[in-house]
Amino acid sequence: MSRETETDQQKDQDAVQPEDAVQPEEVLNEAGTEHVSNEEIEQELLEEEQVSETEQLQQQVADANDNVLRIQAEMQNMRRRAERDVENAHKFALDKFSADLLPVVDNLERALSAIDAEDEGQKAIAEGVELTLKSFVEVLIRFKVEAVDPAGQPFDANLHQAVSMVPNPDLEPNTVMDVFQKGYTLNGRLIRPAMVVVSSAS
Repeated sequence: MSRETETDQQKDQDAVQPEDAVQPEEVLNEAGTEHVSNEEIEQELLEEEQVSETEQLQQQVADANDNVLRIQAEMQNMRRRAERDVENAHKFALDKFSADLLPVVDNLERALSAIDAEDEGQKAIAEGVELTLKSFVEVLIRFKVEAVDPAGQPFDANLHQAVSMVPNPDLEPNTVMDVFQKGYTLNGRLIRPAMVVVSSAS
């Protein structure tokens, strides 16, 4: 091959491959300086998964604690309701029995009021009825059955039952003027209202 031919080929190669072209080794070297290895990517993904799992576990623990607190509150409420029910059962077990005894007290009071205290022949009977009534009332009080005798007091719809209203300028309106029948409570709960006459404005 002639020298001129070699020179022409060299020129052709220089035209195809400029002097400032980057060689393949240089490209690999430059890429290698910025390249993140697969191991580093896997490590980052693993750390992200661990963080996500930790957050999930923390949320599960928080939810479990909330459930425990809610269950404890419900159990405490159930225990309080049960204790209250037992207490009410003890306090008001004699509710109906006490109500059935009240007419006996009413009859003894009527009998006592019907006896003429000035009659010597009825004096002994009056004393006997009075002692019987006193003993009966003491038994009722011992079992927390107490009378409601509201004469002269303001009318209370929770304890009294008005059978009539009478104008009375000497009393404030809605004042109990007379008691037809005493009321009674058991441990503070009404078992029979007092039947009363109430004053009204004239």
